[in-house]
Amino acid sequence: MSNRIIPMSKELAQESPEKEMSFLEHLEELRWHIIRSLLVLLVAAIVIFTMKTWVFEHIIFAPKHDSFATYRFFCGISDLTCLRPKQFDLITRDIGEQFFMHIKVSLWLALIFTFPYVFYEFWKFIEPGLYKNEKKAAGGMVFSCTSLFFLGVSFGYFIITPFALNFLIGYSVGADAISSPTLASYVSYMTLCTLPTGFLFQMPVLVYFLSRIGMITPTIMKRFRKHAVVVILILAAIITPPDVISQFLIGIPVFLLYEISIMISGRVEKKRNKALSDL
Repeated sequence: MSNRIIPMSKELAQESPEKEMSFLEHLEELRWHIIRSLLVLLVAAIVIFTMKTWVFEHIIFAPKHDSFATYRFFCGISDLTCLRPKQFDLITRDIGEQFFMHIKVSLWLALIFTFPYVFYEFWKFIEPGLYKNEKKAAGGMVFSCTSLFFLGVSFGYFIITPFALNFLIGYSVGADAISSPTLASYVSYMTLCTLPTGFLFQMPVLVYFLSRIGMITPTIMKRFRKHAVVVILILAAIITPPDVISQFLIGIPVFLLYEISIMISGRVEKKRNKALSDL
């Protein structure tokens, strides 16, 4: 009996986290991860803040002009697909609006550019608490998450933003209503079209990780596919500007990611079943 108990205890020891830490030690370690992330974020924001002219002309205001990559791409296909930006001027109503929008833009651009490091710090905090099978399942997590994040942000910037801007600026309820968007509203819409999209594109990685540790299966995802469509459309309506085009522009690719996640979960389950059958 004792010979059976000892190997089992060794196996459990291997599956346990690397080290036990007290609650205060966890808080101390978390504090330093947060401090390092905030310092990197602050430095990046300061650097971006000093590049005001270049940032606003080549990034923020770029979707307003014909030279934007999206317009040139669609116009290069044919005249039928050619998309021209609506001409509009941005106004400021508050004295400090331009200054505060400059700070806001610097912060959210810094968050985008430093996301790999911030996520790395987050991952290094939770990694020691994972079990052996969870660490194995999460291999390449930092690279996968940052790649999908940049893909989502790029999709929001190059696809959702120009279509949303053209629809909203061109929409009119009558001749007496003239569109005079403020700089604050323009920056807010750009933020909504990019940052949340980057986080939504994390779905395949999350599903892969949960499938590897057995918390989700392709059967469950298929069973709740209809519910997922409703949730995706609701999320798209929340994080995008209030128009149907933007909602579907983000909803369709996220639903495709859901379908891809089902296939990923299926492959993980197939490999797990094969490994169990070989035992």
